[in-house]
Amino acid sequence: MGDKQQDNAGPGAARRVTLRDVAQLAGVSHQTVSRAINDKGEIDPATRRRVLDAARQLRYRPSRFARGLVRPGATTIGLIVSDVVNPFFPELIAGVIEAAEQRGWQVVVGSTQDDLEREPALLRSLGGQVDALIAYLFQPDDVLAAAVEGVPLVVMNRRAQDPAFGAVDIDVDRGVRAGVRHLVSRGHRLIGMIDCPDACDSARRDAFLSEAAAQGLTVAADAIIGVEQSMAGGEAGFAELHAARPDLTAVFAFNDLVALGAYRAVRRLGLAIPGDVALLGFDGLSLGELLDPPLTTIYLDKRRMGELAVAQVQRMLAGEQPGLTMLETELLVRGSA
Repeated sequence: MGDKQQDNAGPGAARRVTLRDVAQLAGVSHQTVSRAINDKGEIDPATRRRVLDAARQLRYRPSRFARGLVRPGATTIGLIVSDVVNPFFPELIAGVIEAAEQRGWQVVVGSTQDDLEREPALLRSLGGQVDALIAYLFQPDDVLAAAVEGVPLVVMNRRAQDPAFGAVDIDVDRGVRAGVRHLVSRGHRLIGMIDCPDACDSARRDAFLSEAAAQGLTVAADAIIGVEQSMAGGEAGFAELHAARPDLTAVFAFNDLVALGAYRAVRRLGLAIPGDVALLGFDGLSLGELLDPPLTTIYLDKRRMGELAVAQVQRMLAGEQPGLTMLETELLVRGSA
């Protein structure tokens, strides 16, 4: 019962020895421990012996999680997304997996379930099992750095302030500005927005307001409403927006998921799209093509985003300095605007 390696530790039992415990005793990073134990090469023989001696001294053995999901000798990437149910993420996940498989790597996926407070714990947990991390996160860089403890990290949909992080950001400004200019070119002067402040992403709202001003438009405070990032949020948001500002002739939604909900509200209210109100989304989800008329949106290649993140990981594992890669966006004109 006193064995530190006991899996089902009850009250009073010693905790399980972790890879980080071995790293601390050996005086190396936990990434080095992972490579030494999995015989991945590129490690000084003396360092490898020191790591293995520490592992034996602590009676360390890989967790059942690692034995079951991590192929010995393979480079493994941990991928963290906000919500696997959100239709934005399956294409992103597919892009990461495909790019990793092309390199003979494997991917372990985790979700924060749209809970910012879960991010550090998930980073620590998954970071102890993998060689590098790719993550769609919202916590500040200093919080992320403390959680990853030196594991290579590529963040998405943001520009890293920490020079140790790689980053793949979305060219939101260009896309949103193109969308606003398109609406203006169609004769719209009274344009509202359904925003998602809980997404901690103000770039879309900032670009919307900036380009509206550049086009000589005045966006009143009651022409922007904040909702949760969901179809239900979009539906409730449009109903509230239309009640406050029935004169609006076009609405920009934070993303396509919210736009789908707004679309439903427009129809429920007996309004015509785009005759009574034009709708513009962001993300370019394929679901938008199923509507009649199809949803006009700011398109971004989500698979490509995953591929770019894996390429960043490859450079970081090769010892190169991480940097910023921008994912382009483009206006995809369909029928809703």
